[in-house]
Amino acid sequence: MTLTGEAQYLDLLSRVWRNGAERADRTGTGTRALFGEMLKFDLSDGTVPLLTTKRVFWKSAVKELIWFLSGDSSIRPLVEQGVHIWTDWPLDAYRRATGDAISRDAFEARIIADDEFAARWGDLGPVYGVQWRRWPRYAANEDGSYRADTPVDQISELVHGLKHNPASRRHIFTGWNVPELHRMALPPCHMTYQYFVADGRLSGILYQRSCDLGLGFPFNIFEAALLIRMLAQQCGYEPGTLTWMGADCHVYLNHEHLVTEQLSRAPHPFPRLSFARQPADLFSYALEDVIIEGYDPHPHIAAPVAV
Repeated sequence: MTLTGEAQYLDLLSRVWRNGAERADRTGTGTRALFGEMLKFDLSDGTVPLLTTKRVFWKSAVKELIWFLSGDSSIRPLVEQGVHIWTDWPLDAYRRATGDAISRDAFEARIIADDEFAARWGDLGPVYGVQWRRWPRYAANEDGSYRADTPVDQISELVHGLKHNPASRRHIFTGWNVPELHRMALPPCHMTYQYFVADGRLSGILYQRSCDLGLGFPFNIFEAALLIRMLAQQCGYEPGTLTWMGADCHVYLNHEHLVTEQLSRAPHPFPRLSFARQPADLFSYALEDVIIEGYDPHPHIAAPVAV
């Protein structure tokens, strides 16, 4: 029997926990992992893959996607909106560098209040949004040296291509900029997106090199579906399917309670997504534009983030 919807995610979560190879990882936490998995979600009926076997804070996910699309690299706009999902990495860097055992709340308060502190400790480097909107480009000088040129806005080029050359096989953007990986607080996990137009419907693939199935996946898959819906609205298409391709699909060893509890719960139907308006462009969406109806999740399951 072919699994669909949330059931296929739960099956993957179970298989990784039961059969995954136990491996060391950079965080020192340890994981169980399988390599090379694929899931498919039908978006054509207006639903979105927002997991129901635990509550997903979808408003934070919307804010994160809008932040990505802005091209920003500072956590300040996020923490100003009460979104904490990127704070752990700069907070850890600050604690290691200074020896100051500052709390997360105090750290975020300084990020908001102190421009100099935010510039020094709140910047994540050239992460997702920077690469999506401002991929560095260089031009050659006459003496053979290079100078910075106008950066590449991959997202604007994607929108233009979907509108004006829908049959192209080059509707792709990526965050995996090799020379800049060392400057990123975290190299991109959801790294490459590709889109396909047929019969008036827009479908997409997300290739994810590394996926934390417990904490990261619920945000990753919802945001990928939301982005398809936003692109479809902007480019005049209906939504099609979302294909998710995971390379290193893992569960952290200290997430056993999450896996056990989540697998004990029966999934509910996915909710429906609609928009309150059609913004002027892809970069003008706000949280209030996204309407989620019929979301009936089980309670949230807390679990630690591995930094």
